[in-house]
This record gives sequence, C-alpha cells and structure tokens, in this order.
Amino acid sequence: MSTPSKPDSRLVALMVLLVLFSPLAIDIYLPAMPMMAVEYDVVPTRIQDTISWFLVSLGLGQLVAGPLADRFGRRPVAMAGITIYAVSSAFAFLASSLDALLVARLLQGAGACATSVCAFAAVRDSFGGKRSGQMISYLNGAICFIPALAPLLGAWLTAEFGWRANFSFMAAYALVALALVFFLFRETRPADTDSSGPLLSPARYWMVLKEPVFIYHGMLCLLAMSVILAYVTSVPVRLINGLGLSMEQFTYWFGINAVFNIFASMTTPKIMDRIGSRKTLNGGMLLLVVAGCVMGALSHIQTAWAFMVPVIMSSFGFAWVLGSAAGKALEPFGQRAGTAAALLGVFQMSGAGVLVSITQRAGLSEAHLLMFHMLLLAPGLLFLWSAKGKRWHAAESQ
Repeated sequence: MSTPSKPDSRLVALMVLLVLFSPLAIDIYLPAMPMMAVEYDVVPTRIQDTISWFLVSLGLGQLVAGPLADRFGRRPVAMAGITIYAVSSAFAFLASSLDALLVARLLQGAGACATSVCAFAAVRDSFGGKRSGQMISYLNGAICFIPALAPLLGAWLTAEFGWRANFSFMAAYALVALALVFFLFRETRPADTDSSGPLLSPARYWMVLKEPVFIYHGMLCLLAMSVILAYVTSVPVRLINGLGLSMEQFTYWFGINAVFNIFASMTTPKIMDRIGSRKTLNGGMLLLVVAGCVMGALSHIQTAWAFMVPVIMSSFGFAWVLGSAAGKALEPFGQRAGTAAALLGVFQMSGAGVLVSITQRAGLSEAHLLMFHMLLLAPGLLFLWSAKGKRWHAAESQ
C-alpha cells in the first residue's frame, strides 16, 4: 500500500463525519431522558447508564478496532463500524425494556469505536505526530457543534414523534455516512504500518503502554473527559428535574455552553502555536481546577447560571487539556497509530465512563459531582510542574 497523498479538505470533512457518531449518540436524546425514565419506570440514574454503557463499549471496543485498522486499513474498519452503528440504532428504536436498550447501546458503542479510532488514526497518518495534536483540536471543535445542535433536534423529534425517533435519526445518519465513506474515503494507512504478529497480542498493546509519556497524557485525557461526561449526564437532571426548566430552556443553556466549547476547541490550535502545548496544557488544567472551586462556591445557589458558569469555564479547560495531551500521547507511535489511538480511546472513553458511573452512585449532588471531577486534575497539574513532568512534556522552543 502506498503512502497517502497530501491531506485535503475532503479527508478532513470525512474525518469529521466519522468522529460525529459518538457525540451524536450521546447528545441527541438528552432532552428525552426524563421522559425515558418515566416510560421505563426507573430512576434517572438508570437512564444515565445508557450513556455510561455506551462510553465503556466505545472505549473497550477500540482495543479490537485499533489493531484491525492497522491490519486491514482504516476504510474497511470504518465501514464495518458504521454498519454496526446503524443496526444497533434500529435495535434501540425497537427496545421494549431498559435492559434491551442497554444492550443496543453497548452494540452502538462498539460501532462508534471503529469510526472514532479510524478517524484519529487517519489524522495521525496524514498530518504527522506534531501537527496531529492541532488537527485533533479542530476535530474536537467540530464535535462540539453536536452539543449545540443535537439537543435542539432531539427536543423537536421527541416532541413530534416520541423519544424513539432520536434513534431512528441515528440509523439514518449512519446510512448516509456509509455511502459517503464508501465512495469518497481513500485509504490512509501508511505502507510501513506495523501489522505483523497476532491481531490481539498483548505485546502490541504493551509497546504503547510501557511508554510513560502515553500513560501520563492518556490519564489527563481520561480525567478531562470525565468532566464532560459528568456534565452531560447530570445537566438534564439538574436543570429539568431539579430546577424545573422547560425543554426549551434546557436546550438554551446547553447550547450556550456548546458555543463556548466550539470557540475554545477551534482556537486551541492557535493557542498551542503561540504559547506551545506545555503552557496550553498547564493553563487548561489550572482552569479546570479553578472551575471546580467556583462550582463548589456556587453550589448552594439554586439557579441555572450558578451551575452553568463554572461548566462554561471548564469547556475551555477541557479543550486545552485534550488538544495538548492527546497529540502528545500519540506522538511517539507513527507505526502503531491505530493501536495507540485505540488505547487512548480506552483511557478517554471507557475510563471516564467507569469513573463517572462509580461517582454517580456516591450520593453527591450534580454540582458537587462536577466539582469533584474538576478537582481531580489537580494532581496532574502538580506533576506537570515537577522535574519528571517537565521531561515528559517539555516546553517547545518559541
């Protein structure tokens, strides 16, 4: 297989198409979660499990999707993932019980994991180790359009056709994406990709996991993602059930945060160019810790703004941490980009999903839950200031 040609706008657009599967599956039905809890006659925490289970499957599935993408190429694995996503979305639409819905969500996460790992591996293939961190920030900026638009669409679909229509929309999106990828996506896997040996050999993963730079930055991605996951699973309960906001008011506040998230993610590459990835990472973690302190200080105020202001602050911190940490984690693995991207997905998705699922059962209020996850970045920030942290993420010469 030949080395891919210079990346163009079509490739970037297709990568955006692939990474949108995951946030679409999370955000579109958020306004419908209270209605789903009523129909299935369960507490809201059980409906929140539909997101946590999806993320666990999304992350763990990448342990298989990554090596498959290295062995067979990004294009066929992405197409297989889209097909699984479409079928499982149909199963979710037909689910007659919460248990059936949870199984469908596990399958949906398995499909989305393939599209995600292929998108990030293709970015690493096409843009190289240094530039890929900035391109990941642009992809995250595109992903952030979904929290702005999907809940609005989901609210309309739920009001007009019921909550199940959200899953029929996901199936339709997958079918359109499958056609576009089939006709437009050219393979990006480099000719020298290391695809030898057993597909699921522990040695394949160990080559990545033994790199301390990957472990450190992967953990930062996990902790940053747990802040976002704690937010998206808690915000419907806090704003709709707790504060009595209407679905329209909920989507208004959710959309405002998404606008700031888009701005933060789209400007992160420019910030990294100007001050370097180390200072960007430092600023992002510091901002998340400060946001946690603000959340704690405002937690007694029963208004939407008191909950959302520190969340908006954390949107900038999340974008800066993920943009600078994800690229650094993938940087050493040019010949194992698929496997490295898969393991980063396990940290970022499954790790965050398990962590948030556990902390949601600790009896904390939504505000204190978010405060806890924001403050978990503090040890990582202190380590960045240490001598070893300065070696693992050195400052770039300006």
